[in-house]
Formats: sequence, C-alpha cells, structure tokens
Amino acid sequence: MMGMRSLAVIAMSVFLLATGVQAGEKRFRLAAQSGLSETGFLKYLLPRFSLKTGVRIEIVASFDDADAAFAADGSGAAVFERGGAVWRFEIIGGNAHAARFADWLQSDVGRRTIAGYRVDGVQLFTPPEILAQATDAGPVVGDAELGLQLATQNCARCHVVSEETRMGTIGSTPSFFVLRTFADWEGRFRSFFARKPHPAFTQIEGVTDPFPVDRPSPIYPLQITLDDLDAIVAYVAQVEPADLGAPIQHQ
Repeated sequence: MMGMRSLAVIAMSVFLLATGVQAGEKRFRLAAQSGLSETGFLKYLLPRFSLKTGVRIEIVASFDDADAAFAADGSGAAVFERGGAVWRFEIIGGNAHAARFADWLQSDVGRRTIAGYRVDGVQLFTPPEILAQATDAGPVVGDAELGLQLATQNCARCHVVSEETRMGTIGSTPSFFVLRTFADWEGRFRSFFARKPHPAFTQIEGVTDPFPVDRPSPIYPLQITLDDLDAIVAYVAQVEPADLGAPIQHQ
C-alpha cells in the first residue's frame, strides 16, 4: 500500500507539471470594443495568426482583464481602418505574445490578411497608410539628454544608439537609426521589455514581474523606471532615421 509520503510526492509532481504547462502556454487575452466582433472579422483574423505562431488568443469582455485591446479611440498603433475610423491595437501590460501579434498586424502578411477579409465580396477593413500609422499621439515627454545617457548605459551593449557607440555592439541587432524608420517606432520602444529577447533580462520598476528564483537573468539585468523609458523615447525622437534607400520595385 502506497505511503503518505509517496502520495504527497506524486501530488506535488502532478501540480508542478500542471502549473509548468500553464506557465509555458503561449496565449494572451484580447478585448475589443463592441461592434468589431459583430462583423466576424476577429473570427477570421485571429485563427490565422494562431495557426502560424501557436499563440492562443482568448477574447475577454472587460478591458480590465485583457493583455491587449482593439479600440477605435485607443492609444496604440493604428492597424486598420473602417468607414473613416482608425482602429488601434494597444498592449496592456507586458505580454510578449501580444507584442508579437502587434508586429504581425503591421507586417506585410498581417496587412494582406486584414485586406483579405470580405463580406459578400466587399472589403470591410483597410490597413492604414504609413503616414496614418505615424500620426502623432501627443508630444514626447522626457529628458532627451538623460535618455542618451541611459541608452548608452543600458542599450549600447547590443544596439548602436549614437554615432559614438558604433563600435563594440552586436552587428545583428538593429540600430536606433534603423528602428527610427518604423512608423510605429515609439510603440516599439515603449513596449520593448515585452519583445524578445528583452523579457529575459529586463526589469521595469512597477511593471514587470521579478525574475523567477530558478530562472535568473542570463546576463547583467537591465533595470530602469518608466521615467527612464520616457527619457530614452525623448532621445530617440531626436534621432535622424537611417536612409534605407527607395523601396524595391517589383515588376
């Protein structure tokens, strides 16, 4: 007959296995303003992303329970238009899978997917033009001079953040000059801590969870505050975007 100690060990093993699967599950919770779901658009859009990435998207009713949201009056990146209204995708918190979905929505594949949704042959949603994506959501607030210091201290280990840091960085990582060419550059910087590989070594005071005891940062951790991030964004706003040349013309 199995002893109490053996039963306890088995019970603990089952618990750890279950919680481990849950912790490693690729998912995020998405909220949307009323009217969007009724079009059937989300039932068309979300499975296409999930099939490609394995990330499960759970629709929730409340924005308070969501990791991300679609809203016509949101503050995130503009991702599609309908009837003159621009819908935005806003990341709430630091879910890396929501950040990945944001990137996909603004990629060529995502934009083609959005444009491909039709009802009775009529296209309902249109990816916004690049200029619309870059619409100013308000003045960038922060100390740009401090931002340069913080970027040099924390980001230059991998990225070129200024002319003075062109040597000694990782060549495969994009420079701040290249990142500045993206229409949604500000959103990318403000959510960088949720974008791989940053979650493994980044701590934002009051935003990110502490590193698990059994999974410490693999490198010296990057630790900043939201005010520090504002300063870095203010600096990047002054960076001259890289000249990447004219777009490739396809015949």
